[in-house]
Amino acid sequence: MLAFDHLAVSCEALADGTAAVDAALGVPLGPVGHHPYFGTHNRLLSLGGTEYLEVIAIDPEAPPLGRPRWFDLDHFSGAPRLTNWIMNCPSLSAELDRLGTGAGAPVALERGPYRWQMAVPDDGRLPFDTLHPALISWESAHPAPNLPESGCRLHRLIVSHPEAAQLAEILALSDPRIVFENGAPGLRAEIATPSGTRRLP
Repeated sequence: MLAFDHLAVSCEALADGTAAVDAALGVPLGPVGHHPYFGTHNRLLSLGGTEYLEVIAIDPEAPPLGRPRWFDLDHFSGAPRLTNWIMNCPSLSAELDRLGTGAGAPVALERGPYRWQMAVPDDGRLPFDTLHPALISWESAHPAPNLPESGCRLHRLIVSHPEAAQLAEILALSDPRIVFENGAPGLRAEIATPSGTRRLP
């Protein structure tokens, strides 16, 4: 069973993404973390419980990889924006078999005390124009409860795509906050913050 885990805001430079999310939500993000396997770095924001938002970018100090990065970051350009959503599952291999969408193969990852597996396509690009959720399975404690309370919560995530109905049928989600709409590919998130509901395009 899939459960919402986190959102990813991609950016060319982490400082720019951090500033954009801070301006949009009015709350500061946590310290910088690094993902050596994919040569990326990020900053996190609690969305309560085991949910969070991350701002992620290619780490300019990381060595060349020789492999595509996750979230199709090798081809990202433009202003910081919401690009991906990530769903948690107890068994990554079982969920990949159930979906049959080519959402990638499990990659074992770690950062500090945290261990997890994530499904990553060989080319780094998820199906449905990258709007298929990335799948994650935590093998350690979840990091979100250790983040400072932000007062922010996911109110609604809108997944827009010409084949939105097909994607919704395949995923068979029960989370009423996740809405599928027919339209141009894109993600929009409504976040409840201490200053009211804000939007991340």
